Formats: sequence, C-alpha cells, structure tokens
Amino acid sequence: MKRYTCPMHSQIIKDEPGNCPLCGMSLVAMGGTTQSHAHHHTNNGHNKHEGHHTSEFLQRFWVSMVLTIPILLLSEMIQQWFGFKISFAGDKYVLFALGTFLYVYGGSPFLKGMIGEIKAKAIGMMTLVALAISVAYLYSAAVIFGLAGMDFFWELATLIDIMLLGHWLEMRSQTAASKALQSLVALLPSTVRIEKGDEIVEVSLDHLHSDDIFIIRPGEKIPADGAVVAGHSYVNESFLTGESVPIKKEDGNKVIAGSINGDGMLKVRATGVGKDSYLNKVINLVQEAQETKSKTQNLADTVAKWLTYIAILAGSMTFLYWYSSGVSLSYALERMVTVMVTACPHALGVAIPLVVSISTTLSATNGLLIRNRTAFEIARNIDIIVFDKTGTLTKGSHVIHHIIPLNTAYDEQQIIQYAAAAQQHSEHHIAKGILNYLTEKKWELWSSSDFEYMQGMGVKSQVNDKLIVAAGPNYFKTNNIDIPDIPIQINQSVETVNFLLIDGTPVGIITFADTIREGAKETIDSLKDMGIQTHLLTGDNEHIAKYVCESLNMDGYMSSILPHQKQEKIKDFQAQGSIVAMTGDGVNDAPALAQANVGIAVGSGTDVAAETADIILVHSDPRDVVKIIDFAKRSYKKMIQNIAWAVGYNIIAIPLAAGVLAPHFILSPAIGAILMSLSTIIVAFNASLLKINKK
Repeated sequence: MKRYTCPMHSQIIKDEPGNCPLCGMSLVAMGGTTQSHAHHHTNNGHNKHEGHHTSEFLQRFWVSMVLTIPILLLSEMIQQWFGFKISFAGDKYVLFALGTFLYVYGGSPFLKGMIGEIKAKAIGMMTLVALAISVAYLYSAAVIFGLAGMDFFWELATLIDIMLLGHWLEMRSQTAASKALQSLVALLPSTVRIEKGDEIVEVSLDHLHSDDIFIIRPGEKIPADGAVVAGHSYVNESFLTGESVPIKKEDGNKVIAGSINGDGMLKVRATGVGKDSYLNKVINLVQEAQETKSKTQNLADTVAKWLTYIAILAGSMTFLYWYSSGVSLSYALERMVTVMVTACPHALGVAIPLVVSISTTLSATNGLLIRNRTAFEIARNIDIIVFDKTGTLTKGSHVIHHIIPLNTAYDEQQIIQYAAAAQQHSEHHIAKGILNYLTEKKWELWSSSDFEYMQGMGVKSQVNDKLIVAAGPNYFKTNNIDIPDIPIQINQSVETVNFLLIDGTPVGIITFADTIREGAKETIDSLKDMGIQTHLLTGDNEHIAKYVCESLNMDGYMSSILPHQKQEKIKDFQAQGSIVAMTGDGVNDAPALAQANVGIAVGSGTDVAAETADIILVHSDPRDVVKIIDFAKRSYKKMIQNIAWAVGYNIIAIPLAAGVLAPHFILSPAIGAILMSLSTIIVAFNASLLKINKK
C-alpha cells in the first residue's frame, strides 16, 4: 500500500497524494511501502516556519536586500536625511512597484505566518511583523496616490530585511521536523511468512490478520503481537521494554511486534495486528505528546504577542485622538502608522535568533544538539529529571565484570580466548561481550569447529582439539552436574554467570553485568546540588533497578515498566506542577521523551529516541545533562537582556510617536529609525558576549 508524506512534516502520512494540511506543500511518495498501522496526524499546534525551507529565507533575504537599495535611494525621507536628491518622471511609481514586489515577495512568509497564527489562536512574531509591514505598505501606497505625507517604503524594506535575516538564523540553528513516527513504523518487516493449509506463504504485512499463524526464523523481527504456539527461543524486547537480557519464549508466551528473535524458530498466532499492536499504541502516545508540546510558545513569540496588542491599541487610540482634535486625516494617519511601525522594533527580529544561533553553535561544538528551542528555554527551570537505565546511566551492553580461574593450568587470558573461540559463531549478548573484551585486549581469536548452540544453556565447540563448553547454570542442572563453587563473592541478582569447561572440567568463570556509565554518579550528585530530583524508570528487573538507583543515590525508581507507563509517570510528575526532563536512548523511551517538558536523547541510542527528543547528547555522556541546564540558564539570561534592549525604547518611543509631548516634541520616523538601529546594534553585540562567557 503506497503512502504519502509532507517533505517538511514527516508526521503527515496519507493514503493518497495531495497537499499537506499544515503547510500546503505537495505530498510525496514515501520510500517503499508502509504497514496498515501507519496513521494520519494533524498537529493542532502552530509552527511559524511551516512550509518554508532555510535556504528559501536566505534567498528572500538577498533578493530583498538588493531591492532595498533603490527603495532607500528613491525615498524622500532618506534623501532629506542624507542631503541628496534623486528624481525623474514617474519615480514615485517605480518606488511603488519596488515596494509592492518587496512586500509580496519578502513579506509573504510573515503574511502566511500571520494567517496560521490567527487560525491557531497563537499570536506571535509573524503577526507582529505582518501587521507592521502591512500598515507601512498600505499607508505608503496611499501617499503615492495622493494622500499628503511621506511614504514608509524605506521602513517596510529594512524591517523585512531584518526579519528575514533573523528567521534564517533561527531556522539554520534547528533541525528538520521529527521523523520519529516513521522511524517507529520502520521497526516492522514488510513481509511475513504465514501458514496456509500445509503451505508456508510469504505475503505483505498488510495481508496478516488476527488468528493467522506466522513463522519467525532466527534473527528476524516479529511483525505483530501474538502468542507462541510452537517452538522456543530467546527474544530481544529491549527496544520496547528496556529489559536488558533477551527473554525466553515458548508455548503460550506472548511476543511483541518489532522485537527481534534469537536463535530458535517460533510459530506464533497473531493477536495484535496493525493498529491493534502495542507498537502502534506507542506511536499514538508519541503523536499525542508531540501535539501537546507543540502548543508551547517560545519567549520571543510571547513578547511579540503583547507588542501586537499594544501596537493595535496604541495606533487606534493615537488616530482617534488626533483625528478628533481637528487635524487633517493625513496627519492622524501618519501618527498612527508611526506608532504601529515603532511598536515592531527591528531589533526584536534578531534579539532572540542571534542568541539561538550562537548558543546552538556553541552547544554543538560541545556535543549538545538543540532541536527544539522552546524546550531548551524551559530547561533552566527543570525540577525533576527522569532517567532511563540501559544505555543512559549504564552502558547498555553486558560487559565482563569478573574473570575467575578455577584451575591453575589456565590464566585469565586463556579463559577468555577459549570462551571467545567457542562463542564466536553465536549472536547471544554473552558472546558479544566476550568478543568485545577480546578485541579490547587485542588478544588472538582462535579458530573453532563443530559449533553447537544449546538452547537455554550455552554453546559448545572444538578448539585446539579440546571440547569447550561455555554455559550458564542451566547446563549443569540439565545434565545433573554439580554447579562449581564461586570462590569470590558476587552479586548474582545483577550479574550473569557463565562457566567455561574444557573436556568436561570447569576451568573458569566469567561474570557479566550492565555496568554504570562513567560520569553517571557525578551527574546525579551535581543535579542534587542544583536542587533537582532524579528518578530511574526502567523496563529492567527489580534487582538491577534497585542496584543502580542505590549506587547512584537517586531519589526513586520504577522497574519492569512499559513505554506507556513511563509516559504516565511523566504526566504524574507534571500534574504536580513539576517541570520534567526525560533522558533516554531507546524506542521504549520515545513516548516519555515526547511527553516531557524537555526530552534529552543519548546519542548512542536509537534513531527513534533521537528524532523524538528536543536535545541530543552526541557524546552519550550523562554529565552533559548538567551542561545543558547550565547553558540554558545562561542563554535565557542573554535572551531576556536582548528583549529588554529590543523593546525597552518602546516605553519612550511609542508615547513620543503618539504625540504626548506635542507640540513641543513629536518623534519623527527619522529619529525613530536611529533609535531602532542603535537597539539592533546593541542586541547583536550582547548576543556575541555569550561566546566570551562560555564555560
């Protein structure tokens, strides 16, 4: 079944070609086919950059800049200001034509954005800019065609230039729309083998129905939720449950769509297909959380919203006052336009984008990728940080903890070399841990033959003419052999024990555990010093969760929980009035990452987690969480300072433009332009200080 998506909004997935309901762009065919659980998504929030590419803003900026030069040269006010004269027959109509083109071409992103903001009831920067340029254009056009006064085309041009530059800086510093939902869809295979009478038929996943019996070979992804009816295997569900060890599945056990089968063959009866699968429920959780978060306005838009109201109110009152006092209509209109244009300061267009651009660049050089500016602003107020365990606070893979020789004839290196040789043909997590250790030590990997996988027990193979068995405690129980004593004390509730036997004699023990990441303890301690609570949410078992929580001195933990339960816990914290951050790396973290006020993904994790998160820690270092909060606080301080500079002069300029000191003094557009230029220079300089103040 062919599906279509929007180039700018990958969350939009349709059955038929057409236009995106958010931005109007033409939908394009998605690569390959998608399954029946793919869904429609309509975002009720508003994105002021919807339908625009970063390169488009830059292109519009340069074209507008070129047009601004003749507009400035032909403007009567600029000529008076700088003491020169340019005139020719029809010059005002040339000015009108240039101004009209610039208004339509350079101003269209803001005009479209205003419509979107009004529809979404989210008045912000786009509405303020569109209002200012529209008032300037309509008044200037009226002047060209007979209204007494001076045109504002020069003001229109410079305002559009500054705002296009600011929005280009802002868009350049942020990534494209999230592809998390499509990444989740990609977790499923496109085809499945099902039983049809006495035959096994391979069909598209679209043709799999409830109660169908499907076959899963070793290493394959499971296409739907179901119950095992034959066979036994170990299934890796860590992508969705967070359980770090593959789970044994046999007759009657449930399996989850998207999980990966181990070495055995499974025959499964489908119980949850397409939209009824648990994976699809996770997709819906992510979608709903993203919709809720998208309604949050950033700081600049909040300021712009109030300036819009002030501009309309102040402009209307100014016109009514002057017109009712007996002055000419043209004079009253000029005062109104001056007030409304003054209320949209040029500096506001770059006040926040410059800080965003600089802070995003600085953070990226430190391995912190900011994808959502609003969430980054919120990060300064975090009360609670929720951590996933596997891959976030721990390394996410079973690494060797202890190597214990039981026979003086074999040292640690020989134990590892024999075990690695025997395990090299296995895909089990224990085999990978041993081989990784061998590689790190740069020890030789010996060849082996007659490899045999012993389901639920271990492996055996011939190495150097010896029979090597690498197995767990089940091997001894199955063969009625006494389990060797372990000569040192280990925590078997969190460590996996594997024995090495050579020609039937136990010669060594290797233990494995999901080890705590370097810097995890330092991170938790630093967050506590900042007054931030830390909680552990993991799909792993109670023993391991408790061990990690107590080792790091965290405030609490929940174990053996599924993705929707993680999201519910985030909601519980938020319901208490807390600003919550979620740090994770897996598919099972995606709903919680989307729900949290600030979603932080570990860079070594899955694409789904990275695409759902607001901030990505490239180096996978938990200590970077502390850096993010500190950097957010310093960046926000610069934003506040810049907004103060950008709009501060309005406190004086708007009343003066309205004529509160008339007839002694009335702010002219020329003086207003000087003030705005000075304000723009100040905010640009102040934003650059963020580089100097970096830690």
